[in-house]
Amino acid sequence: MTILSILLSAFFLFASSIKITGWQNYIHTTQMSFFKKYGLTRLHMILIGVVELSAAISLLVSNILNMPTLMIYGALSITIVSSGAIYFHCKYDTLKDAIPAITTLLMSIMIFVLNNAFMLF
Repeated sequence: MTILSILLSAFFLFASSIKITGWQNYIHTTQMSFFKKYGLTRLHMILIGVVELSAAISLLVSNILNMPTLMIYGALSITIVSSGAIYFHCKYDTLKDAIPAITTLLMSIMIFVLNNAFMLF
């Protein structure tokens, strides 16, 4: 599970940094074109990036401090963001465009299940 959460953290640290700062021009431009197609603005992109960054940090800190509850909240945040991405990709794009979001959704669900998250609710 540690490997799974570290992989998700790394992915979302990278993805969120581009959404927030736009440091990687090609990916940022591609993502911004998706957001515009969805009727979303640069502010929406930044806010989603902040949620992704918070989730990635939660997953990393939960591994370092052995805090399963924090890991669950990080995974829940990724589940929500990935579900939204899947929705928009399927509505406006192709299923192929949704594959990364489907992958991160499945990984976050695995973290949920492996942490017995459903026992908390």
